[in-house]
Amino acid sequence: MFICRRILQLGALSALLAGCSTTTPTAAPSTSLAPQTAQASGTTPIRIGPSTPTLGPELADDAPATLTPSGALRPEVRTFVENLAAERQLPLAPMVSALESSRYNATVARLIAPSPPGKKVWRSWLTYRSRFVEPKRIAWGVEFYNENRDLLNQAAQRFGVPAPIIASIIGVETLYGRNMGNFRVLDALATLAFDYPDPAKPERATMFRTQLADFLTLVMNDKLELETQGSYAGAIGMPQFMPTSVMHYAVDGDGNGHIDLTNNTQDAIMSVGSFLAQHGWQRGLPVFAPVVLPADPTALVDGGLEPKQSWTTLSAAGSQLKPGATSDGWSSQPLGVVDLVEEMRGTAQYRVGTPNFFALTKYNRSYFYATSVADLATEIEARVAR
Repeated sequence: MFICRRILQLGALSALLAGCSTTTPTAAPSTSLAPQTAQASGTTPIRIGPSTPTLGPELADDAPATLTPSGALRPEVRTFVENLAAERQLPLAPMVSALESSRYNATVARLIAPSPPGKKVWRSWLTYRSRFVEPKRIAWGVEFYNENRDLLNQAAQRFGVPAPIIASIIGVETLYGRNMGNFRVLDALATLAFDYPDPAKPERATMFRTQLADFLTLVMNDKLELETQGSYAGAIGMPQFMPTSVMHYAVDGDGNGHIDLTNNTQDAIMSVGSFLAQHGWQRGLPVFAPVVLPADPTALVDGGLEPKQSWTTLSAAGSQLKPGATSDGWSSQPLGVVDLVEEMRGTAQYRVGTPNFFALTKYNRSYFYATSVADLATEIEARVAR
């Protein structure tokens, strides 16, 4: 999800207002939405039918999300489920029954709706950071790290992602599993797939239909329970994976033949490592390069989610190594200048991100988010090393 939220609920969601932008990538609820479509992540896309939202004022909370007043599936829902069954060779009847049981959730629609027209949301890096890199989340992070040190180190060894980074993501997303959401995922996804509250964004409804298709596929293959709960956007478990990410990046960490991101810490830890490794994380590379940028690096910022600069280019523009730093390892990698803005003040902090920074933005498409994860990880690491 790449639009600013009026009200936000879980983990990273609670502070995304500060991260919304027209120039810097905006924040998503969780990993979940990367990739956005099944086609992008290797799943055969289904023909999901028209995606124009049909939300009307008569639709009340807890009403059937997918049925006509007569009790039949809405035509677009019938098209969706028939195509899903045919193209993924899944049983039609139980999926019809599941969709018939889904309920419209007005809270989900309200939480995900865009801000009222004309309402300016000022981005503030310092405000955003203070909600994640704060004493309680750091203390709980140290506790989580110490309790799961062996698992975190196993994941680091297997995927090359440092243990503090994995712990930090789980901390930012769900307070180390304390707040994983209490929305029925089926209801949230059906609400957003077939009654998305912004008619000007039909691509959002299309994306949520893909997530619903992957959720039903996981249920039909006994990978998830139909009654699974998660965030209002349909994100699941400690790492807040959307169904597409569960399908492609989640890992059976303890080898018991079942992936449980909600109750099994080992599965959750390994799955975060798996996601980042498959999105470009490089073993041994820092998140930020030890660089002092020129006094005004604005022209070096492109606001994208891929590093496009080189150390040669940055050096020519006046960048220098920090005192005592070396250019070993990272200087041959593509780099990107990251702007962390204070819009009301017209100022920004700047850092130089390596490919590992941009791997973090694949988890959530926000410079604020990725930097908060890195900073929280640094704070946790400093304390567990004592």
